[in-house]
Amino acid sequence: MPDYDLIIRNGFVVLPEEVKKADIGIKDGVIVKIESEIAGIAKEERDETGNYLFPGMIDVHVHFNDPGRDTWEGFETGSEMMAAAGCTTFFDMPLNGIPSTIDKEALFQKVEKGKEKSIVDFALWGGLVPGNEENLEELSEAGVIGFKAFLSESGNEEFERVDDMTLLRGMKEIAFLGKILALHSESDAMTKWLAAQKREKGLFTADDYLETRPILAEVEAVERVLSYAKLTGCSIHFVHISSAAAVEKIEEAKKQGLDVTVETCPHYLLFNHDVLIEKGAIAKCAPPLREKSEQEKLVQLILDGKFDMVASDHSPSPYSMKDPNIHHLFNAWGGISGGQFTLLSMIELAVKHDFPFSKIALMTATNPAERFGLSTKGKIELGYDADLAIVSLAENFTATEENFFAKHKQSIYLGHTFPSKVKTTICRGNVVYENDKIMKHNGEWLSASHAQQIRI
Repeated sequence: MPDYDLIIRNGFVVLPEEVKKADIGIKDGVIVKIESEIAGIAKEERDETGNYLFPGMIDVHVHFNDPGRDTWEGFETGSEMMAAAGCTTFFDMPLNGIPSTIDKEALFQKVEKGKEKSIVDFALWGGLVPGNEENLEELSEAGVIGFKAFLSESGNEEFERVDDMTLLRGMKEIAFLGKILALHSESDAMTKWLAAQKREKGLFTADDYLETRPILAEVEAVERVLSYAKLTGCSIHFVHISSAAAVEKIEEAKKQGLDVTVETCPHYLLFNHDVLIEKGAIAKCAPPLREKSEQEKLVQLILDGKFDMVASDHSPSPYSMKDPNIHHLFNAWGGISGGQFTLLSMIELAVKHDFPFSKIALMTATNPAERFGLSTKGKIELGYDADLAIVSLAENFTATEENFFAKHKQSIYLGHTFPSKVKTTICRGNVVYENDKIMKHNGEWLSASHAQQIRI
């Protein structure tokens, strides 16, 4: 009788405090041994000499638009892209599917799609919109990982932004339920007013777009949410923060004892406003890519440990919605397609800045797991799920249409060369991606009904 289902030998294992060469023993989808040399018999052995074993990434922010808009992405291609990214768990946002995930019925429609199509594990966000405050409790009990709201327009008429009264009522209820509220934080009044001035003058360049969504709009929204959090006791997670000034406000709130975390995205770290000028709508997102000086500040904040996590905010659309022959920049869809490249982006920064891989694992796996109560994920540790990303630093990876697994093959990352390559992804002991090929597997829905929210 074999002692293990799988032994992975001779890899450089990225542990919470160090990177060391070790063997990993896996049985029934769980890590059961980590030693310099494991004795015993396994059904399968893999020699990963020279390769790095990261904990499988947990991407807390993707838009797969399933059900209803799976022509934009869907759980099938989306989860395949996650597997190719070294990601073993993703959190799907509530807004772009039809129906939006704002009640229990809509949640279970999405759950069934995910169970049917996803090849890696997943959790689901619920939405906070005007009029659904009474649905928050049923969504919480049904197992959403948390709630998401927009302070500015979402771009989707089915998912309205919150007004201040909805936000306060929702935050009070979410605090009572012991959940976390994730927020897209840009001032709706500021962004609309500035955009209206540009439209009146017929000004639609990349510079004009950047000016309609200034850092001040992000900071104002963050400050307002933090004030409401003090009032309601609601736990907050700020998504895709793009400015050092906003991070400064969040840092102050943490020091005051507020339960708040913050993410940024790799596109704000690798790219800047020059790419929007060069590539147009393919590089349009909200908040926008910032000037180079701000990009450099964000990278330094990563190095200083001021961001709790990094997530892709994969927000795809059919190319027609970004086609400059159909839409000028202001009317094009605002979202970056790039969910496959988060771990590679962070490794690129680590290599460039001599940044410890253990801290990359913290931001891409450990902190997300702990923040959202995934008690068996996020670390390479005994008793944890065998979720692993095996990465080679001896090979480069250039993103192309052929090796990008998203449904639509347009992205600012195409043509970018990373100084590493995801070789293999293992989800609960099962190989789901290897050498540019997808292996079919049934991912699990990670219902948060009984998860313990943990503050980091």
